Parts: sequence; structure tokens; C-alpha cells
Amino acid sequence: MADEHVVRFEPVGIEIKAAEDETVLDAAFRQGISLMHGCREGQCSACKAFVLDGDVQMGRYSTFALADYESDEGYILMCRAHAYGDLEIELENYDEDMIRSGLPVVTAQTTIASVTELTHDIVHVRLALDEPSAFRFHPGQYIDIAVPGTDVSRSFSMACANQADGILDLIIKKYPGGLFSEKLATELKVGDALTVTGPYGAFTLRVSSDRRLVFVAGGAGMSALLALLRQMADSGSDREVVYYYGARNEADLIMTTEIAALAEALPNFTYVPCLSESWPEDWPATFPGGATGLVTEVLREREPNLRACDVYLCGPPPMIDAALPVLEGLGVPTDQVFYDKFTITAAAD
Repeated sequence: MADEHVVRFEPVGIEIKAAEDETVLDAAFRQGISLMHGCREGQCSACKAFVLDGDVQMGRYSTFALADYESDEGYILMCRAHAYGDLEIELENYDEDMIRSGLPVVTAQTTIASVTELTHDIVHVRLALDEPSAFRFHPGQYIDIAVPGTDVSRSFSMACANQADGILDLIIKKYPGGLFSEKLATELKVGDALTVTGPYGAFTLRVSSDRRLVFVAGGAGMSALLALLRQMADSGSDREVVYYYGARNEADLIMTTEIAALAEALPNFTYVPCLSESWPEDWPATFPGGATGLVTEVLREREPNLRACDVYLCGPPPMIDAALPVLEGLGVPTDQVFYDKFTITAAAD
């Protein structure tokens, strides 16, 4: 068994034990400590932290996520850091309530219950839990699915607020040549077994806030935000929320029945579908309040007073990268912006 060392996180004063053959981030997950994180592959900077004391060795990572000068100063990526002695780490980005409400990461066996085509490149997959039958998570989090026949996994956000019916809902975008996408299209079928691990992710609703909510998503980013909306409906929330969803054309609008049901359940909910490439001549007659243009442009035009809002972004990197400067320009405090950027798995630099 690999040697274990104590890792202390400041300024929250939390301690864990980390083995030398696991990353600091994985050690935290194992012990139910939900540190801020993103890709878990050394390609984003969500888990960047500063080493106050101790010996750390880093696995391979992208210098886009951690520049050489930052590494020289003592910064690390916790998803690539291994402890080779007791450590004291100063967290850069953290939410203490989220850290302490973390759930231990577990592995579960599931069976594919259904696969439904939503658009030409997005599918709705439902997984039935087999063992264990209970799988705890916070709405907005994601799971890793082990790709059958390989030693790798792929990450997907859950669209459900709970698994009371023993089902995990996923909305998955199919990428040409994607490892899991290809198997989903050509091999996997209802009844097949899949191993999942989780929960991961910090994209959860901050229920202690009473600020107006603004949700922004594109493509399969629908998944995590649908989970948050379902959580609000289940809790009887009357908090004001407006949801901007970006699609290329009307055929790319997904989960419209579910959105309509949520509009009935949430008294202060507004849905704004945004079509960027083409739209019917009578648009938005079918979706009153709908808009045309890139979702980030619509956001800028319609939301000049975002400073008093909590903003949640979920979707592909181009959408997130376009939205963040818009929010900065509108003066939204960074601690009121939460985002889940869907990265396409690739080798780190």
C-alpha cells in the first residue's frame, strides 16, 4: 500500500489523508470533501491552489491551465498533484459550505434503460441503478462512465434532481469520432451494463442566496440546468429565474415538454430560447419571448442589471468563453458567477 500523508487545506482548516499513488483531488473526493474542480485532467485551472508547505509532485498537465511561472511560484493543480509528505495547501477558489457538504465518490453498476434521439447530435440516456441501488448526489453534478472495452471514462452531467425512481438521466452530445459517442451509436443498446463513478462537480445551486437567478446554456448544457430547475420545482421554490438556451435552429431545441412542465411548477420562471442560425418566419410565435442571435448576445441585450443576480453557465467552451467577458463587462461579481464548461477529452500538452 502506498504511503499516506496528511493534507491540510487553508483557510478552511480541513484535513484529509492522501496516498502517494492518488491525486490530492481524488483523495478529497474519497473522503467526501468537495473541492473546487473542473476537467480533472489538468486542462483547466478550476482546482489551482498554492502550496504553503510540503513536497508535491505533479503529473502531466497543460501549461494553459498552469503557467510555468505559476508553478515556479508554488501553485499546483490538485487534480495532478501527488503528496510525498504532509502538505499545507491554500485554496484559491472555494465555497466552504460546498466543501463541507461534499459526498463520497462511489462506483455503481447500471443498466441502460432507454436511449432517445433528441436531435441529430444529442441523445437522452436513462441509466437504471443496479448496485448499489442508492446513489447520492447534488443536482448539477456529473458522473464518469467507464467506456466498455477500454480503460478510460467520459464525464456527463446528470439532468435529474434525485434518483428516487432508481434512474439517472443524462443528456449527451455525440461528437464525431468520440470514443463513447461511437459506442453509443453503433454498439451500446438497452439492457447493456455500464459502470459509473461519482458524484463530481461543484455546479450546484447556492440555496442560501435569494438573488434573482439567470441560467445560460447551449447544447447538452441543458442537462445540469434542468437538474437545478427540477430541484427548485421539487422544493417549491418561488425564486425568480430566467433561462436562456442557445440553439442553432428550432429543431435543436430540446426537452421542451419538460421545460413547459417546469414553467407550470415554478411561478417565477421564464424560458428564452435563442436561435442563432435560422428560425421560422413566425418566430417566436411557438415560443413567446424567444430571441434570435447568439445566446451571449441576447444575454447582453436583455440583462443590463446582472449585478444583482446569480448567473449559472453550462455548455461548450466557446459559449462559456464568450459569456464570461460579457458578465465582467456588466459588472457581475465573480462570486456570483458559476459555470460548468464541457471540455472534449484530449491529451494534455
